Amino acid sequence: MPLRTNHELLTLAKRGGYAVGAFNTNNLEILQAIVSAGEAEKSPAIIAVSEGAIQYAGLPFIVSMVRTASDQSSIPLSLHLDHGKDLDIIGSCVENGFTSIMIDGSHLKFQENMAITQKVVQIARKKGVSVEAELGRLKGIEEKVSVSEREAFLTDPQAAEEFVKKTEVDALAIAIGTSHGAYKFKGEVNLDFERLKEIAQRIDIPLVLHGASGVPQSVLEKAERFGAKLPGAKGIPDDAIRMAVSLGISKINIDTDLRLSFIGAIREVLTNKPEEFDPRKILGPGREAIRQTVQAKMRLFGSSGKAA
Repeated sequence: MPLRTNHELLTLAKRGGYAVGAFNTNNLEILQAIVSAGEAEKSPAIIAVSEGAIQYAGLPFIVSMVRTASDQSSIPLSLHLDHGKDLDIIGSCVENGFTSIMIDGSHLKFQENMAITQKVVQIARKKGVSVEAELGRLKGIEEKVSVSEREAFLTDPQAAEEFVKKTEVDALAIAIGTSHGAYKFKGEVNLDFERLKEIAQRIDIPLVLHGASGVPQSVLEKAERFGAKLPGAKGIPDDAIRMAVSLGISKINIDTDLRLSFIGAIREVLTNKPEEFDPRKILGPGREAIRQTVQAKMRLFGSSGKAA
């Protein structure tokens, strides 16, 4: 079926009380794994592509692969630019078939973030492309962080309300204490659910949670068993994800868990079969590992059976 916009997918998710996973891809195997998982779970999926992935794989290749996957698939898919900061790249994505764009101005001051977001909305609207913005900075909440430091990087509910009204974005990524990568916390997980509640009460568009990988112990142990060095890696527990969805999160970004699954499976092949040199037999198990991880995420997010 044709690619959908995130506005379409997330409006249904918000109404239905579930979240759609945005899964980052860099190559064919990862894309195949995401789509295969969606087919198995009858779940929608957002194919997320970073600026780094575009540089690695090439914009025409990515667009062609995702369009082909969507045309052959029975589940709704969107093609989303994740953490877009370069206006030239954003413009190219809008012109070349992306159905959703994230403009990440979270590193800017509030007014500057709002101004660049408004500019991207104007560019995207002409092509019917959805826009996601981010307010606040992702940084795991540590136990000894002061109140003033905490407020400096978490999303302010009142500011979020003003931001959404003035920019007219389709979705807003908020900071409630998650962080990117495999090392999210030094101590206990401490997400600000009260802040999420207040933002959800003030804002009537889908809310997005970045930095939400769980770094599952089984996946981590397998990767480390076959040579990966990931001391202290720690992610978001499943119970925290369920709570976030119940309080209004409609889109959840996952990248780290896919990487860990992929490299664990590949390392196992290379360790146990050093004579193997067929890329298909090396990358294939990585693809299967990602498929299993994505299926588990879809069930966790409540999107299984929601393909429409």
